[in-house]
Amino acid sequence: MSGAAIVASGLRKSFGDKVVLDGIDLDIAEGSIFSLLGPNGAGKTTTVHILSTLIRPDGGQVRIAGHDLANAPDDVRASIGVTGQFSAVDTLLTGTENLVLMAGLHRLGREAGRRRAEELLAQFDLTEAASKMASTYSGGMRRRLDLAMTLVGKPRVIFLDEPTTGLDPRSRRTMWQRIRELAADGVTIFLTTQYLEEADQLADRIAVLDQGTLVAQGTPDELKRRVPGGHVRLRFADVPSLDAAGRLLGRVSRDDEGLALQVPSDGGVRVLRQVLDRLDAAGVEVEELSVHTPDLDDVFFALTGHKQQEVVR
Repeated sequence: MSGAAIVASGLRKSFGDKVVLDGIDLDIAEGSIFSLLGPNGAGKTTTVHILSTLIRPDGGQVRIAGHDLANAPDDVRASIGVTGQFSAVDTLLTGTENLVLMAGLHRLGREAGRRRAEELLAQFDLTEAASKMASTYSGGMRRRLDLAMTLVGKPRVIFLDEPTTGLDPRSRRTMWQRIRELAADGVTIFLTTQYLEEADQLADRIAVLDQGTLVAQGTPDELKRRVPGGHVRLRFADVPSLDAAGRLLGRVSRDDEGLALQVPSDGGVRVLRQVLDRLDAAGVEVEELSVHTPDLDDVFFALTGHKQQEVVR
C-alpha cells in the first residue's frame, strides 16, 4: 500500500432540510479493503453515490486514484468500478457475451475484449459455464460474473455494495477469497455490507457512520477494544487452584461450577502476560485459557445505540 486511493475532507450532503452527510473525512490506502458500516439511513449509500460520481456533494473535497472529484469526474470514472447490490448481469446472454458487451462499453477492440473476457472467466472459475446463459447460473456464479464485469476496465478502486447478500455460506466464502485476491493485486476495495462478520473477515479498516457523522474509525481489533466486556477466561484443575488464583488476581468473576475465573481484559498481550506471570510466580497452574473480546455487533450497538440488523434474503 503505497499511498491513498480515496481521500475525502469535510464531505457534506443534504436533501432539502435533511442533512445526510455532515462533514465526513476519509483516508483509504491503496490496495486495502475498507468497510463502511452504519444503520439504515446513516448515509452509506449517499457516500458511495458521491464517491462513484453518481451525485454531487454540497461541500467538501474528494480525490480518488489521484483525481479531483469536482474537476476531473471523467478521470475518476475511468479509475473506478461499481458492483451494486443488485446484479447488472443480463440473464439473456451467456457469461462470455456479458463480458464482451462490457468490453465494448470500455472501447476495447474485438480481439482485446475477447481476451479480457477469457481472462476474467478463468479468474472467477466460470470458464466451463462461459457459453451458458446467465439465467442458468447459481446465485454465487452470477455474483462472480457481476464482479468480473466490473473488472473489465481494470479499475484501481472498486465499490462493492452488499456483495454477498443472498448467497449461501460456501458462495460467500468464495466471494471473500476473490475480494482478498483483488486487494492483494493492489486494487482498493470500498465495501458496504449488512453482514458484520463479513466486515470483520475482510476489512483492513472500518468506519462506522451514524446520522451522517463518522463516529469511529479503525481496524476491527481497535474498534473491539473500545467496547467494555472483554475478558480472559482461566480454567483450573481443582478448587484449591481456583481459590489461589482468585486471591492473587483480586476483583474477578468466578465460576465455581466451571472452576473458572474471568479477568477483565482488552484482549491485548500485555494484560494476558501480566496475569500468567503472576500465576506462574505463585506456582498456580492454569488448565485452560481463552481470550474473549467483543465482536463487531457489540461495537455497532455501543456506537449507534442499536444492534445491526443483518439482511437475509
